[in-house]
Amino acid sequence: MHTKSSEYLGVDEFGHDRFETIRSEMGELVYKLKYKSDLSVVPQIVNAIVKIGGIEKMDYIIPVPPSNIHRRFQLVFIIAEELSKKIDVELATDLILKIRETPELKNITDDKERNNITRDVFSLNDTYDLSGLEVLILDDLYRSGTTLRAITSLLHEEGKVKNVYVVTLTKTRSTR
Repeated sequence: MHTKSSEYLGVDEFGHDRFETIRSEMGELVYKLKYKSDLSVVPQIVNAIVKIGGIEKMDYIIPVPPSNIHRRFQLVFIIAEELSKKIDVELATDLILKIRETPELKNITDDKERNNITRDVFSLNDTYDLSGLEVLILDDLYRSGTTLRAITSLLHEEGKVKNVYVVTLTKTRSTR
């Protein structure tokens, strides 16, 4: 889980909602990287992923394309690059192409709406031959699995991969 608890504290003098949030260990690392630009946490995150085991047998590491392309840096790409170096598995940052912009899904709670948004959003870079390969998808946050299902289906149906494995760094709490 990304957060263990979050308590609403009220509105500050600037009109912003304030919360007292307690994050999991990985949630805190992701928060520091994503919102504080603290690159010093990357090795800790990569080491935690490596402990999963078996990922060194993958043919490709594929980071999920970002929802917000205007972020100063893309944490999933940074982590994927370091993971690739550490386990010597090829990184394919351009394998999954996002062919149209979408809003950030983390703010959309309706599953039907999330599915509509991700329908036909991704395509495969046809310079890759994925037939029979084992691939690892890397994402920072799991909420409903909508994005991961869309990408996994694409890899199986069009890419003809043998297996798709997924690593997400954290999972959000659901409001359901």
